[in-house]
Formats: sequence, structure tokens, C-alpha cells
Amino acid sequence: MSEMVKFSSKMERDALEALRAHAADEGRTLAGLLTEAVQDYLAKKRVRPAFREAAEAVVAEHDELLARLAK
Repeated sequence: MSEMVKFSSKMERDALEALRAHAADEGRTLAGLLTEAVQDYLAKKRVRPAFREAAEAVVAEHDELLARLAK
């Protein structure tokens, strides 16, 4: 596990209350949930641009078929 570093930030009250409730329901710490959320967010943002562009091209090319399959 990496070193934990304390920091300060702001968040909408409703979102923070929901996050705290979720942490309590899961038996986890707020810091643990925030760390996981940030790691997931960064992992999604690191998807290689070439793969993303290729996926978008396939979706654009076959959007009608994909829409029919989704029904």
C-alpha cells in the first residue's frame, strides 16, 4: 500500500453525505473509497487514444446495427 497523505478539498454536501453513508454500509473508510474512485477514474482516462478512436469509429460505422441489437 502506498503512503497515505492528508489533503483538503470541497465537495457538494449531498454527494459527501451519500459517500459517507456508502462507506458505512460497506464497512470501509471514506479515504479508501476516495482512493478507489480516483484510481478507477485515472485508469479509465489512461485508455490508449488509438484504441478509443478505433472503438468510436466502429460505433459510428455500425450505429444503426448496434441500436437494433440493443432493442
